[in-house]
Amino acid sequence: IACVLSGLPESIVAAACARSGQRVLHVDSRNYYGGNWASFSFSGLLSWIKENQQKADINKEREDWRKLILENEEVLSLSKKDKTIQHVEDFCFGDQDSAEDVEEAGALPKLPVFGASGAEGVAQESEKECPPAESTLPEAESREPEKATGTEPASAKEGNDTERTSESESSHSTVLGESTLELGKTEAAPSEISAREPKKITYSQIVREGRRFNIDLVSKLLYSRGLLIDLLIKSNVSRYAEFKNATRILAFREGKVEQVPCSRADVFNSRQLTMVEKRMLMKFLTFCLDYEQHPDEYQEYENSTFAQFLRTRKLTPSLQHFVLHSIAMVSETDCSTLEGLRATKKFLQCLGRYGNTPFLFPLYGQGEIPQCFCRMCAVFGGIYCLRHSVQCLVVDKESGRCKAIVDHFGQRISANYFIVEDSYLSENVCTNVCYRQISRAVLITDQSVLNTDAEQQVSILTVPPVDLGKPAVCVIELCSSTMTCMKDTYLVHLTCPSTKTAREDLEPVVQKLFNLNTEKETESEKQEKPRVLWAVYFNMRDSSGVEKNSYNGLPSNVYVCSGPDSALGNDCAVKQAETIFQEMFPTEEFCPPPPNPEDIIYDEDEIAPEESGFSNSPETKPESSTEESSSGTAVKKEDNE
Repeated sequence: IACVLSGLPESIVAAACARSGQRVLHVDSRNYYGGNWASFSFSGLLSWIKENQQKADINKEREDWRKLILENEEVLSLSKKDKTIQHVEDFCFGDQDSAEDVEEAGALPKLPVFGASGAEGVAQESEKECPPAESTLPEAESREPEKATGTEPASAKEGNDTERTSESESSHSTVLGESTLELGKTEAAPSEISAREPKKITYSQIVREGRRFNIDLVSKLLYSRGLLIDLLIKSNVSRYAEFKNATRILAFREGKVEQVPCSRADVFNSRQLTMVEKRMLMKFLTFCLDYEQHPDEYQEYENSTFAQFLRTRKLTPSLQHFVLHSIAMVSETDCSTLEGLRATKKFLQCLGRYGNTPFLFPLYGQGEIPQCFCRMCAVFGGIYCLRHSVQCLVVDKESGRCKAIVDHFGQRISANYFIVEDSYLSENVCTNVCYRQISRAVLITDQSVLNTDAEQQVSILTVPPVDLGKPAVCVIELCSSTMTCMKDTYLVHLTCPSTKTAREDLEPVVQKLFNLNTEKETESEKQEKPRVLWAVYFNMRDSSGVEKNSYNGLPSNVYVCSGPDSALGNDCAVKQAETIFQEMFPTEEFCPPPPNPEDIIYDEDEIAPEESGFSNSPETKPESSTEESSSGTAVKKEDNE
């Protein structure tokens, strides 16, 4: 099986195939894992910005590979340019007064508004001269990546081959069956923290601490009872990652950000709801949990929108807003009643499994998840090659099946099945495909959108559209304990389906929530809002939902995976991966649990003879086996962890 690109769906398929005993070759033209699912350090993101602003060719073609094509074969060329990212714009709003000091150490130019041109080398030089100091995170301790036996992929993020740190009290374990999900604790800070002024962060500090950042290209959360969490537990891939609870759900209403009570305890402890509203909300949420048992209450509204249905439930306007935008998280105009009830039920069913919200976030960013499945594939014999582009697919004219790929070295590699990410297909293959777009923004800010006594918060906020027909904007705010940003900063992701360029879609929301240091803002507004230190906007292609028959002349044994979609969860990627695997191997189980080391039965001829000092008898325990015994204990310990 040959997989081209290492996004999340491809990585899951590769892991499932390797686990079922198939030979897997996984190649990627990029120098990092994950494709558009990847995470970057700050300097790595600047490099990515530069590449996408220049729109350079992914690979250079060699001419001599065409002699490898036989007379009864034809070539299906692959795209040499990545066209999935457009309209990339980045801005620096942070104070650059101290940039001269950094310039001496790392040659950092002062850029009032920069594109990434020139910034890549600057950030990398600065990180070389000024490595992350442990003193900046006094509670940090070394986090060594787990090592798996066999061939293993390197770290997916540029700069992540260095030592990574985590806060010593930021995680605890929750055992589920035979798998472990490690969840971060939210540390309560003293009440004085919320009242004090945020620390002044300069651009040079961001560059110096660039490796503290793990910035996702795609912003998602994991539903605690979603398909991805179930797959992580079932396959035992969860042991390769750590997770932190999303600590609060926020709403934006009447120009203010406020916390949404969603669990029973939150509802009754809420000070923003009256007693009557608390009873109304609990009664409605209880109905949503088993709405299928009461069809008479919603059947006449099946053709209505969910917003219209909520108006008939005697809910106050504030409760309708909370349910529609912060619990169901659906569109006010396009979502039917049944879709809204299903979304609300899914939200409520996920509550309480790991915390007071339905969501988990992987420490070090979403880009960790594809790496986890790449590691599983490598443990079971998969081979990984980065910076290894593919020129074309070789197709047999008679059978119409793909026989091989030709790489940029001019090598012909044969396989039975081929997994290709949509971005690699040429325009000739995709002439009938209509793509959607996702608008994305990533901000580095100096404080939270809603300050409370607890400083370390992971928040999700839905900002409803100003004009009907436009999409709502999903905002995810990450604190430093998620290992995605430096101390005293927050990393904010904004996502919505595109109607224009990303900046045109998202900048109005950014201006509502944050201080951009513009002349239009009053002094009081600047003091109340968090300050944006740095920002990037870009549009990303959404190729989800495209049927295979939409592609022209695609061989039957070539399967296409889509890039990230605009949904909050990862269900689309998991469903796609499982569907592809079942089409290739209908009798095989999808990602079964790996065997425990204690359950592995070795052949007799693999056991060393007694003459070498080892015996099969349990009564004989030679002294020379002490080293082996200790290593065996280490294996068991790692498995238990």
